[in-house]
Amino acid sequence: MRKVLGFLAGLICGALVGLVVGLLLAPYAGPELRERIRARVEDMIEKGREAAALRRAELEAQLEAFKQGKPLVLQE
Repeated sequence: MRKVLGFLAGLICGALVGLVVGLLLAPYAGPELRERIRARVEDMIEKGREAAALRRAELEAQLEAFKQGKPLVLQE
């Protein structure tokens, strides 16, 4: 238990040091950096939504084929 607590304490300290160093050495000013992060997160969310919609359409097509008694073709 003591080793786990020591590891967690080191992990938290390392994360905090990394955060501070990252903020101090960031190539962009605070507001610009936040805007870039926000834009990237929004882009990743949009890509995730697109992938989910595509997968949902594939699954709905497979379900409809299954209901009609057609053999299922599973993709790897």
